[in-house]
Amino acid sequence: MTEDTPDSLIPYDEIVQEALRAVVGRVLGEIVRGGSELPGNHHFYITFKTGATGVSIPDHLRERFPDEMTIVLQNKFWDLEVRDDGFTVGLSFNQIPAKLEIPFAAITAFVDPAVDFGLQFQASVSDLEHEEHDLAENDAELGSDTAESAIGEEPDDSDGSNVVTVDFGRKK
Repeated sequence: MTEDTPDSLIPYDEIVQEALRAVVGRVLGEIVRGGSELPGNHHFYITFKTGATGVSIPDHLRERFPDEMTIVLQNKFWDLEVRDDGFTVGLSFNQIPAKLEIPFAAITAFVDPAVDFGLQFQASVSDLEHEEHDLAENDAELGSDTAESAIGEEPDDSDGSNVVTVDFGRKK
């Protein structure tokens, strides 16, 4: 594509990201149907935005991970339930059990290192809950370009793995 390519009136990036997030749901659903046992050496790293709408985690985890958190589903997890819009799972953190509720829209990465498979997603500004704060002297209204560029860093996919990165929103 060139710089002269017009903006699409069809939200391709949203459609593709929604479809790829459905892959995460299907994989987790297969685990539930299989008795919540991971086959072979499969295990998952799931990274999500802790401040996204619908995320429910204990306060001590939200304080420790105010922006983003990665969980590992491998040996010790329980009560995995998968819905159309997300999943819940029980995990231990420093031997303290916790139940997490994570919408698929909050996920920014899904990796299964056993087979060198990964997906990365862009978080949408609208997916994040607004936190109230006092205005600073240098606070100004953010334009959509500024807000979008403040979302995060470009993923590093130079390791040759099977990571699929979807990034329609930024011109290269």
